[in-house]
Amino acid sequence: MALFFTAVARTLTSGQTYVLSGEEGKHAATVKRLRVGESLQLTDGTGIRIEAKVLENRGASLELKIEGITEEEPSSLQLTLVQALAKGDRDELAVQAATELGAVSIVPWQANRCVSKWEDAKLVRGVTRWQTIVAEAAKQSLRVTTPNVLSAVSSSELAELVSSFDKVLVLDPTGEKSLKSLLPLTGKLAVVVGPEGGIDLSELELLERAGAERVHLGTGILRTSTAGLAAISAILAFGSAWD
Repeated sequence: MALFFTAVARTLTSGQTYVLSGEEGKHAATVKRLRVGESLQLTDGTGIRIEAKVLENRGASLELKIEGITEEEPSSLQLTLVQALAKGDRDELAVQAATELGAVSIVPWQANRCVSKWEDAKLVRGVTRWQTIVAEAAKQSLRVTTPNVLSAVSSSELAELVSSFDKVLVLDPTGEKSLKSLLPLTGKLAVVVGPEGGIDLSELELLERAGAERVHLGTGILRTSTAGLAAISAILAFGSAWD
């Protein structure tokens, strides 16, 4: 069942009719080609899920009947991915996967060894690009809570954010602790993934002084595009999210 976004989701009531128009309505009518009697879901990205049925396909919009409305409770695990910027689309792949797995927020990190640099206008474009990727990934996975992409942070700014989480895990092959030894985890958690060249020792020490923990994922070395995916999957598998 396809999911579509509407800013007025919270004004809708069960039993009423509603016309889904604009880009979302056009996509539903002409790309998805939803027909009379077919069902779909609506959300505004803040946790509300609306079940609706198509009454009429108008070519560039759909007339719908609202059949049910539910509010999803926040998970006991509120997971943030701190992703270092990477060349190509490796960072974007990581952000997309984290969204599909349930991350509630994404923090772009301008680490010392990042080849890619977000500065001035490129910073705005980068955050906008990631937010678009996040929104599309949320829709694809039928999530009704869209993660927020924060502005890119430096290493010192990231260290200042550590205290806002219950636990911050820095993925580091040289870390003495294994991620598995800390599982299961709940609460407000951040997973920090470094750039392709690795996290600078000074950055590791800075984050540790701020209260973060360095953890490894076994003996192998994962790329920046897959390390976060592996860590988040393990955290979910050992917790209650996949029960």
